[in-house]
Amino acid sequence: MLAQRTLKSLTKAVGVGLHGGQRVELTLRPAAPDTGIVFRRVDLPEPVDIPVTAESVTDTRLASTISNGGVKVNTIEHLMSACAGLGLDNLYIDITAEEVPILDGSSASFVYLLQSAGIALQNKAKRFIRVKKPVEVREGEGRNLKWARLDPFHGYKLAFEIEFDHPAVNATGQRVEFDMGSGRYAREIARARTFGFTRDVEMMRSRGLGLGGGLDNAIVMDDVKVLNADGLRYSDEFVKHKILDAIGDLYIVGKPLLAAYSAFRSGHAMNNQLLRALLAQPDAYEIVSFEHEREAPLGFAQLAPAW
Repeated sequence: MLAQRTLKSLTKAVGVGLHGGQRVELTLRPAAPDTGIVFRRVDLPEPVDIPVTAESVTDTRLASTISNGGVKVNTIEHLMSACAGLGLDNLYIDITAEEVPILDGSSASFVYLLQSAGIALQNKAKRFIRVKKPVEVREGEGRNLKWARLDPFHGYKLAFEIEFDHPAVNATGQRVEFDMGSGRYAREIARARTFGFTRDVEMMRSRGLGLGGGLDNAIVMDDVKVLNADGLRYSDEFVKHKILDAIGDLYIVGKPLLAAYSAFRSGHAMNNQLLRALLAQPDAYEIVSFEHEREAPLGFAQLAPAW
């Protein structure tokens, strides 16, 4: 059968939050089959578990935030993207603050951490959400239009298009397609960093956001160019980061998708709206497993290669 996956051993990381700027420690631990991915706030007098589900998302301003009662964890999308890229189903994430560390602004450091702990197959079938009919969410009209969509597909592929009127972004690809069955997530997507504009920094910081951001964990642009001395990691790094975010946002549903995702100018809020729209239509999806690996989409049975 195509089995669920967890870590072989625990692994740790220390960093700062992108928006809050506070120091935070992560401990990533193995979890039993059917646990899912669970964040645990261990800095509180009594630890609080926050299981990752589409319904647990309570804020999508500049990041995806999940909550349980009044307890929250911010900016989970890059770590969730790494978990999706490596096919991890079950994981406990102990965290000592309310924001996941930004590390280098991509998911590459999380991929490295998870792979260094090792990936273990478990004695329970991996469960997928298979999309059976199209589901779409749209917002705005004309130049303000944005949308995201899921279509039936035997596998998992994503297509994303951005539209930024900025010289540095215009000089790169603004549309990208990626097939998760290719096994190339770590190489082709994971290193794409979050990005921002110097003109937005003052506004963000007045709102208590972006306090931990800088040239070591983001692509920063002025009105005409990229300010990072080492330039871009990919020729189309901007749109690849949006794919990275979407992979993480969509994995918040709790199981890997079998679908074709496409989006135009989507973001954290719309990605979560898309998941909720899917779950609100019981005839639009089904939960499936594969008793024989040969029945699974091409590439889904293989463990992702190390760097």
